[in-house]
Amino acid sequence: MKNQLKFTILFLIINFGGLAIGNWFMNNGPISEWYLNLNKAPWTPPDWVFGVAWTIIMICFSVYLGKLFLEQDNSKNRIVFFIQFLLNVSWNYIFFNQQWVLFGLLNITLLTSLIFIYFFKLSDKVKNYKYLLLPYMIWLCIATSLNLYIFIHN
Repeated sequence: MKNQLKFTILFLIINFGGLAIGNWFMNNGPISEWYLNLNKAPWTPPDWVFGVAWTIIMICFSVYLGKLFLEQDNSKNRIVFFIQFLLNVSWNYIFFNQQWVLFGLLNITLLTSLIFIYFFKLSDKVKNYKYLLLPYMIWLCIATSLNLYIFIHN
């Protein structure tokens, strides 16, 4: 239990650090004139929901990763986590900073696929913990649909 707590704290620091870096890369994206003038999906949540959702997601994901890395700290899991981290952080830069909506859609689709891979392929030894991925999976499906809507309607 002590080692899992260490891994979980490590991933809390990394994941919330990633959110901070992603936020910095946005360059005021959600309040930019470009974003405010986009035709957004009718189901776009209010701004405050994003912060709450990502907080819950990263706490659950960090607990999941703490258990996963306690059971299987190997190069495959490290590489998959690193790719997930890069995709997650870079989406903010791609979508908000560079305003590359299609590339952002490709990025978030890859990220969503990777989280589903965690759930269905990488969780054999942490079966009960894989359900901690559900908030991330659900949110990414919503976020992907929002990105797709912006791509189609702008």
